[in-house]
Amino acid sequence: MNDTDGKKPLGLGGAARPGQVKQSFSHGRTKSVVVETKRKRVLVPKPGAPTAKPPGSGGPSQASGDPSKRPAGISDAEMDRRMAALRAAKVRDVEDAAKRVVEEKVREEERAVRVAEAEAKAREEREHEEALRLKAEEDARHQRDAETREKKKEDVRKPAGSGKPEPIVDPAAAEAAASRAETKGVASVGPRKTDRDRVDRSTTTDRDARGKAKTADDVRRTGKLSLSEAMNGEGGRQRSMAAMKRKQEKARAKAMGIHAKPEKQVRDVQLPETIVVSELANRMSERAADVVKSLMKMGMMVSINETIDADTAELVVEEFGHRSVRVSDADVEHVIDTVVDSAEHLVPRPPVVTIMGHVDHGKTSILDAIRHTTVATGEAGGITQHIGAYQVRTDTGAALTFLDTPGHAAFTSMRARGAQVTDIVVLVVAADDQVMPQTIEAINHAKAAKVPMIVAINKIDKYEANAQKVRTDLLQHSVVVEEMSGDVLDVEVSAKTGQGLDKLLEAIALQAEILDLRANPDRAAQGAVIEAKLDIGRGPVATVLVQNGTLRAGDIFVVGEQWGKVRALINDKGERVEAAGPSVPVEVLGLNGTPQAGDVLNVVETEAQAREIADYRIKLARDKRAAAGAATTLEQLMAKAKADKSVAELPILVKADVQGSAEAIAQAMEKIGNDEVRVRVLHSGVGAITESDIGLAEASGAPVIGFNVRANAPARAAANQKGVEIRYYSIIYDLVDDIKAAASGLLKNEVRETFIGYATIKEVFKVSGVGKVAGCLVTEGVAQRAAGVRLLRDDVVIHEGTLKTLKRFKDEVKEVISGQECGMAFENYDDIRKDDVIEIFTREEIVRKLD
Repeated sequence: MNDTDGKKPLGLGGAARPGQVKQSFSHGRTKSVVVETKRKRVLVPKPGAPTAKPPGSGGPSQASGDPSKRPAGISDAEMDRRMAALRAAKVRDVEDAAKRVVEEKVREEERAVRVAEAEAKAREEREHEEALRLKAEEDARHQRDAETREKKKEDVRKPAGSGKPEPIVDPAAAEAAASRAETKGVASVGPRKTDRDRVDRSTTTDRDARGKAKTADDVRRTGKLSLSEAMNGEGGRQRSMAAMKRKQEKARAKAMGIHAKPEKQVRDVQLPETIVVSELANRMSERAADVVKSLMKMGMMVSINETIDADTAELVVEEFGHRSVRVSDADVEHVIDTVVDSAEHLVPRPPVVTIMGHVDHGKTSILDAIRHTTVATGEAGGITQHIGAYQVRTDTGAALTFLDTPGHAAFTSMRARGAQVTDIVVLVVAADDQVMPQTIEAINHAKAAKVPMIVAINKIDKYEANAQKVRTDLLQHSVVVEEMSGDVLDVEVSAKTGQGLDKLLEAIALQAEILDLRANPDRAAQGAVIEAKLDIGRGPVATVLVQNGTLRAGDIFVVGEQWGKVRALINDKGERVEAAGPSVPVEVLGLNGTPQAGDVLNVVETEAQAREIADYRIKLARDKRAAAGAATTLEQLMAKAKADKSVAELPILVKADVQGSAEAIAQAMEKIGNDEVRVRVLHSGVGAITESDIGLAEASGAPVIGFNVRANAPARAAANQKGVEIRYYSIIYDLVDDIKAAASGLLKNEVRETFIGYATIKEVFKVSGVGKVAGCLVTEGVAQRAAGVRLLRDDVVIHEGTLKTLKRFKDEVKEVISGQECGMAFENYDDIRKDDVIEIFTREEIVRKLD
């Protein structure tokens, strides 16, 4: 079994060539040969040798069953395990060999594919070059044919002067005739060589077209990138058919002249006072990057979100070739319809009647008697504190719109607002009273608004009523009634018994007929906000009196600094209506915020316009407030700081049920105070007291005033936790009195001095433990130990303080009368001399109150 060359035995790891038989084994009848492959040894059975049965296939193997042929020390189980390992190795080697064969075949195929693709690509390039060459030759032939046809036309013409017209031969017809003659064997017009060339050219053209189609198909087919091409780095992605089509369309458009760039459109660009760069680019329809680049060339390093002024924007617009149109921010207000109505569009409308007068003269009671309601009984304190709008129909069917205004002094702005939107003013004066301050104020408002006035002398049923005295008092204010030969209607009425109410309505109807009130209901609505509030569940609600046009559900409107879309319209009876015409008061729902009472409502076309107008008004109001509160010079700043430091302030926060009440309270608070103390309203609004209001009050150290509103649960909890005081009121004069009393507490008490005596120092003694003691003689009045003293030397005050001791002989006494001697010692002062005068006085503090 050893190698004849002296090397290691093959069975013990000696080297052998691939495929060389190294060792053979014989186990029973099965003979095997170990073959050395490239990777490992493989046990291969010899040809013709019987195959050994695997273990467990019906009995023990021959090797394990013949102990004489088994190596020493190896058991049957070990031998079976070795044989199983040999068989598994054989199977793996067979599988690996098959796998290698398959991989080799795949590599051969891929190599063949790459070669084929390279050849196809080369063939495609050659065919493309050939197609270009053929096309060039074809173009040259076409040109030569055209020249030939032109020459033939000249040849077939007869010479001039022959008397016959020269025949004109159509080249296309000649060519067709030549083709037919050649087909039939008849002599054709023109040389036969040209026809043959034409046929050859058509055949060549068809062949070229088929070649081009085939080439394009090959390009499309071979343009795909396979995995093998990507791994080998050969080939590449070709242009798609869509790209080729786009290229052909561009070439065709270029040949037809369609590719010419259209002429730039010049635009009119509106430029406000300031504009954002991106908005400027949008208005010019230019790229924002180009606009920024233009600004950077001007030396302005800006971004698209920065704002530039109108002059710079105008330069940019001119550089881009557009026309600039300078506009003002106020031009947004021009969107509001302000057309003048023509006479044929005007129709009669109900009059707007405002009830005015002094508090508790019966204004709301008269209106209740007309409307058959009980509004007055629901008012806190029996006085009207809100402005109300109602529409009433008389027995004759005529419609009247009434506005009820408060009579308290704090509601001046409400009365002024009612007079501004009214057509007729009904001045209510109590017959048992006289012309009061608010009556005079109502007369002035009516005169300022230039509206007619009707005097209603109420409470005529009372025993102490004196209507004639009322008429006489009105004369002092230039109000002359008809009974005194004037032009002002006066009616004696009683809201309690209903006396004279029909005459009052008749007088109102007569006055309205004289005024001939008309409006156009077919235009965009315009109205005035009578009152506004923040309602829980409905949001901001505004009571609007429509003055012109018709307000409908769904209309987009702007009112003051707010805008909105009409979500619902509620009339004075609480009914939902779809539209409100001229002189009709309605509650409008759908605002985005609470407007100010007195704002004008205008209907616009789009939400964008309404939002733009509202934003402009907010900016204008903010700038106005800033300008009013700003100090422009250092002297003004110093003066303002000094004034603020010297004046004590009582800050308060006001929340009311309606905007008119909040406005009236704020105006009343401004009137409280003097040069030493004032009331400052930090914030006034409508709606319930919220947690944010408590936070503001805590930060400012101010109480919260709730007028006909209450704090919600979180606000109450926050107020208890932070120690913020909340005061509730339902009557305005109670609120004013309490705030006035609180502001009076900030006033410094007035200190009054009363001189009670004088004493002269006769001698100065030095006492151990006490210091200097003055021996004095009380020359006038009385000296008291608890009184204040001033030391006068040559009639100049050199010290003011209190007495440390007052003695008469050796006893401490409370007072010493005039003409008696006593000893005095000053508290913390020893510089006393003979002949100095001591002035003795008492101080008294007097509590001050605001008027």
